Amino acid sequence: MIDNIDTLTRKKILFVIIVGFVLIISFKLFSLQILERSEFRERAKENSLKRIVEPAARGVFYDFNKSLLVSNKPSFTMEIIPAEYDWSKNDLVEKVLGVKKGYVKKILRRKRNYSRYFPVRIKKDVPLSVISWYEENSPWLKGLTYAVEYQRDYSFGVMGSHMFGYTNEISASQLRKYKGEYSRGDFIGVIGLEKYYEKVLRGKKGYKFVIVDAKGKLVRRYLNGAKDLPPQKGNDLILTIDKKTQEKAEELLKGRRGAIVAMNPKTGGIIAFVSSPEYDLSNFASVTPAEVLDSLNNDPDKPLFNRASMSVHSPGSTFKMLVALALLQEGIISTSNTVTCKGGLQFGNRFFECTHVHGRVNVESAIEKSCNTFFYTYVQKLGLERLAKYARMFGFGRKTGIDIYEEAKGLIPDKKYYDRVYGKYNWTRGVLLNLGIGQGEIGVTPLQLAQYTSLLANWGWTVRPHFVYALRNKDGKTLKVLHFDTLRVNISRKNFKIVRKGMYDVVNRKGTATHIALPDLKIAGKTGTVQNPHGKDHAIFVAFAPYEDPEIAVAVLVENVGFGATYAAPIAQKIITTFLRYKIKTTAQSDSTGGVNAH
Repeated sequence: MIDNIDTLTRKKILFVIIVGFVLIISFKLFSLQILERSEFRERAKENSLKRIVEPAARGVFYDFNKSLLVSNKPSFTMEIIPAEYDWSKNDLVEKVLGVKKGYVKKILRRKRNYSRYFPVRIKKDVPLSVISWYEENSPWLKGLTYAVEYQRDYSFGVMGSHMFGYTNEISASQLRKYKGEYSRGDFIGVIGLEKYYEKVLRGKKGYKFVIVDAKGKLVRRYLNGAKDLPPQKGNDLILTIDKKTQEKAEELLKGRRGAIVAMNPKTGGIIAFVSSPEYDLSNFASVTPAEVLDSLNNDPDKPLFNRASMSVHSPGSTFKMLVALALLQEGIISTSNTVTCKGGLQFGNRFFECTHVHGRVNVESAIEKSCNTFFYTYVQKLGLERLAKYARMFGFGRKTGIDIYEEAKGLIPDKKYYDRVYGKYNWTRGVLLNLGIGQGEIGVTPLQLAQYTSLLANWGWTVRPHFVYALRNKDGKTLKVLHFDTLRVNISRKNFKIVRKGMYDVVNRKGTATHIALPDLKIAGKTGTVQNPHGKDHAIFVAFAPYEDPEIAVAVLVENVGFGATYAAPIAQKIITTFLRYKIKTTAQSDSTGGVNAH
């Protein structure tokens, strides 16, 4: 009896288990087929439909006259489809590609978690000779293929390394920062215009949709390509640069350390921008060899350093126009105030030297002859705080905001600065005499000097320095003309007239740069020699032309050569004549053909 009851109980338990199991399975099937049907349909679609990315060409750079400066060219990338590739061909492929033994195996193993039917990049920027070899031998090289991509082309006669900048393969940290915007293997602007205008230059990737089987093998195009999205080229940049002038500036600084910045004082557009020595951007068009980077980083001349916008030096005597304007505007002097220069000025127990014995000079002739004694005398009445105020009005001591990120703000010292550095009672008014002639702790960049010269040329106003005039879309139509802030200084035109006349006399009367005077073109300028405790002095010259209606302002810095009049002034003259004479020629040609002059 008991055995019968136990048997009955076991049957009931077994029945309950079986029914429960059937119910669970039934519910799961119902859930999969009814409740979660749409979700799994999408997953199935994802498994069978694959999206292949097609890269977009970056926008290119033109000068103001629509001459190409930077473009794109095809670049061949060797790829391997792992499912079809014969690993025994590794030695042959590595020999042809010129890479170390084990190179291919290492990459394929690193990518083994990806679909075996999709290409793996093996080497970028493969020469055409390798592609020709592949085409001839492709029947015996199954699984080996190549893709045509783009890289920068710098073969248009202008180096422009510190202006253009370059791109590089995106890093892991950048991928995290720009999550969803970029993918592994994408290139991104690193410095210069490439970085500043990355968003408009990069374009939009295209997508090709294909059907694959469960193993990921390509079956066919999806809807015969009806849903494919072609890549969209990035917007082009039309720069304010003048190619002829840029080429001349690069030529003039070749073999020297220094910088040239030329700009249009009315528009703020940069006409030429050179930091020397430069470096070859073609080395950065694809993967940069480690030995090239090591060579550049270890070069004592620091070619990677942007001297045009980041090197900070004293302005020397080019600062005297600012001091003169401050003295005039504050009513401390007029053209009738004079000083008798006997070769310097005694201040306390120290004699501050002048460049020569100049005799009696007023503010105009003090600029013309670069008389230190005049400025030693009157800067004491101006005072440190007012001098700092006017220097900042002219844009010194802060970044100009030019459309590249590599820029230093320089230094304009004031009372707070000296108190902090030397202690409240450990500095004297003697520092002011050095500042009055542009020496001492004042630090400015060549770019700031070009902006300052533009303000002098244009009677106290200019536009923020910039490289880009407009963006142009893929159809060749101007998409957007860019606009930049205006900089103004509150100084009377009468006082500007006095100082500008002094600069005119520097070149055209009896000043320190009469050797660059021209009969058909009136240049106004100012020489400067920057004291250098580590070697020969640095030469500086600032200028604008034509004097009556300026169209170009230039700042030239040549390191470790000596006097500004000897080395920097002739360079500035050649930059000015290259730009203006070429412009006059192209204007005449445009007028004769009914065209429009670009500058």
